[in-house]
Amino acid sequence: MPQLRDSGNNGPGATVERSPEFEGFARIFGVETEYGVSVTGAGRPVDAGQVAMTMFRPIVSRSRSTNTYLANGSRLYLDVGSHPEYATAEARGPLDALAQDMAGELVMRRLAAQAQEQLRGAGYGEHLRVHVFKNNADSAGHSFGCHENYLVRRYVSLEQVEHELLPFLITRQLYTGAGRVTDEGFEITQRADYLDEAVSSATTRSRPMVNTRDEPHADPEEFRRLHVIIGDSNRSQWATWMKLAVTHLVLCVIEESARLGRPSGFESFALADPGEANRAVSRDLTCRASRLRLADPSAAQAVLAADPNFDDAGGLDPSAGLTALEIQRAYLHIAERFFADHRDVMAAAMPSSDDDAPERPEHPEDPGRDGWNSLDRVFGEWRRTLDALEAGDRDAVADRVDWAAKLRLFEALHARRSGAIAQSKLAQLDMDYHDIASGTVYESLLRRGMMIRLLDDADARRALGEPPADTRAVLRGRFVAAALDAGAQFSCDWTRLTLTSPEHREAVILDPFGAAPTDDYERLMAAL
Repeated sequence: MPQLRDSGNNGPGATVERSPEFEGFARIFGVETEYGVSVTGAGRPVDAGQVAMTMFRPIVSRSRSTNTYLANGSRLYLDVGSHPEYATAEARGPLDALAQDMAGELVMRRLAAQAQEQLRGAGYGEHLRVHVFKNNADSAGHSFGCHENYLVRRYVSLEQVEHELLPFLITRQLYTGAGRVTDEGFEITQRADYLDEAVSSATTRSRPMVNTRDEPHADPEEFRRLHVIIGDSNRSQWATWMKLAVTHLVLCVIEESARLGRPSGFESFALADPGEANRAVSRDLTCRASRLRLADPSAAQAVLAADPNFDDAGGLDPSAGLTALEIQRAYLHIAERFFADHRDVMAAAMPSSDDDAPERPEHPEDPGRDGWNSLDRVFGEWRRTLDALEAGDRDAVADRVDWAAKLRLFEALHARRSGAIAQSKLAQLDMDYHDIASGTVYESLLRRGMMIRLLDDADARRALGEPPADTRAVLRGRFVAAALDAGAQFSCDWTRLTLTSPEHREAVILDPFGAAPTDDYERLMAAL
């Protein structure tokens, strides 16, 4: 695939006509999750590849392929290494993307249940159980990913991504890391030990933190798709919502600085060695001990000293490196200052935003969809989480941060058994936490109210049957549903819908924000 073009000819000075969404801060969000598969209790040998193919038999029967799109606009396929993968439909807000991600868990859970029944019936034993893991590493040392996708304006350069966004992505793992039991002890993230490069177009021979392959799935003259690989797969709804929402805020600052040709302030926190910093963050359970080396400490010092409102500037010494918490504080401060100047346009870019609504309780049991769509809410959660981690109060975030939830569980188990817990038992609990098909740990935490719910099971079922109504996903979903009902032969991808029988027709849906049917789309549907 061609690499990202950084010619700079699509900036604000260009005279060509642009789409309405090219201005402002409207965003498209997506999450791609690769799942691990295993089986226990089988009466005779059966490997993960066989289990995965059994899971996909209904898909092959329906679509004649292990790669298909669903009626909610999402993509479901079997990836390299027998990893079932679900890519959410395009969403205009983090909460809608979360709902689509939860729908993916439902899909995998149903496929696993069907496969388990079929394998038991095929003589593999009545005690056989299929396990599907929403995590990023198995016991054999293999790693698989959770990739976030953000539509950004084309004039955002690769240099900005590497120098301005990467320090944020590395340090946000303080609250988005899923946690992992390793032979060397517990770590905050699942991916740190497996990522080789900062920015690259490769995905198999090396694993970058951000992939630069140029596949915008939109008008390439206006947009690019930022493909973030560094993140963990989260069971916590809050963590999935949070990583999307906060990354959006940071991207708004970066885009505006690129649009105006001005520094954002983020560039001053570029890291001397991103890989080293990533591993250091993962291993520092205090969140305060490891100091991350900066590429230009004097630049960071100048930014901190120039802003008298930066609370912690007086006590920071960038020449000695900054902690992940200190870097996150800097990003939060710059983003808050930016939001104060751009509140209206940023709020308008988010669906169902209620930034002008009365303030809700600090941690309501059910704030409602609009409560979690509020950008004020995002900033509040960001600041409170950093405050808790800085105070060393992991329990305060253990109901929303996956790695803190696991540590709370492990420490309670140690206390009950006077510390005599085998490493293998902790590893087993770790895997069970991520098992969406046969696991009990995470579901038990939910039932006991020990993990925050932003959406409920009804929201997930609704997202499984309905695509987001304000993106092109609604067109794709309607087409897939109609084609299946008609028994027609069809194919589609993110930007094209094709009917192959009873007659050949196509419709291009290049605009990810476009939910209104075009003439070609209407003719395509009429042909069904």
